[in-house]
Amino acid sequence: MASNAASRRDEDEVCPVCKSSRYLNPDMRFLINPECYHKMCESCVDRIFSSGPANCPVAGCRKTLRKNRFRKQTFEDIGVEREVDIRRRVMHILNRREEEFDSKRAYDDFLEQREDIIANLVSRIDVAKTEAQLQKYAAENMQSIRANQAIEAEEASSFQARMTLEQEEARLRRQAVRQEYETERREIQAGREDFLTRLASGSSTDAAAIAREGHKVLLKKSSARRSEEERIRQKQAALRLDNKRISNLSTVEQAGAADTGLVKGLRKIKTPEPEKPYDPFMGYVPEKRDYYSLQSYYPSQYLDPIRNDARMLAGGYDLREYYSRTLLEAFAGLSCFVGEEISQRDAANTSTSTATEGASMAVEGGENTA
Repeated sequence: MASNAASRRDEDEVCPVCKSSRYLNPDMRFLINPECYHKMCESCVDRIFSSGPANCPVAGCRKTLRKNRFRKQTFEDIGVEREVDIRRRVMHILNRREEEFDSKRAYDDFLEQREDIIANLVSRIDVAKTEAQLQKYAAENMQSIRANQAIEAEEASSFQARMTLEQEEARLRRQAVRQEYETERREIQAGREDFLTRLASGSSTDAAAIAREGHKVLLKKSSARRSEEERIRQKQAALRLDNKRISNLSTVEQAGAADTGLVKGLRKIKTPEPEKPYDPFMGYVPEKRDYYSLQSYYPSQYLDPIRNDARMLAGGYDLREYYSRTLLEAFAGLSCFVGEEISQRDAANTSTSTATEGASMAVEGGENTA
């Protein structure tokens, strides 16, 4: 097994086209093309594909390759390199987000379906059918794909900005701690030297006074140091506010679609209703009658002579307007006074109760006489 691994490493260090070895040419760079993932040296790529597209020079491979598609290999294992590229391409198309689904279960089903598609492409199972489904989905949902890509790009930029602010805040904290340490060390050293100098030049009776003055100086310096610390804390708080502002940036408006043939469980997109025309009557129709229907003729001894009177008709008098106004007033309660009706009802109830009391008294009197 060790010999097989060693031989495999030797093959990886040799260009399969020109058979050049990295042992003889340490500066040799290997490139791969995502079309077939066959590795070859940079010199062979320049020599074969500089004039235009050409077939892959590796025996048995008939893929047409272009020079601009060649790139440096990222992973040592070509299988891992191919799987990462397939995963990146599929996730670039199937980039639905959790908030676009009706439930967590629907989103989990979507993730499982995406992994199945990636596994089929990696294992070369139903590749043509899977690629056709991906192309159809991309064509039908191009708007939502671009919207989600914009959201991902904005989230990445916001994350980068937050990381930058956090690094700046950490740098300020380190700088503050370092400055505090250096300042305190210099102050202690200067105070000690000053204290010793004054003691050496003064008398023994001045020792207590010198000690008190030194204590006052230390208190003053500590107060100044606390003020500096408060200033640094305020600056860090301002940085945190900027961080919060960046994290709360408005996201790009999502553009989704209903269930497609490939992805299921998406939320239904509700189309806003068109704005209705302005109605000053709030739905009321003046000519509409809910309680009666207006007829063209009503028998009346008073109106029959007018209906046949040419003098009345010549003046523009229209009986239909009279009918309409009369019925509207009747059904609208016009010319009806509720107060008068209540007083009449109360008077009728009072007279009825008085008559009832009189009748009962008469009956009682007759019984007593008997």
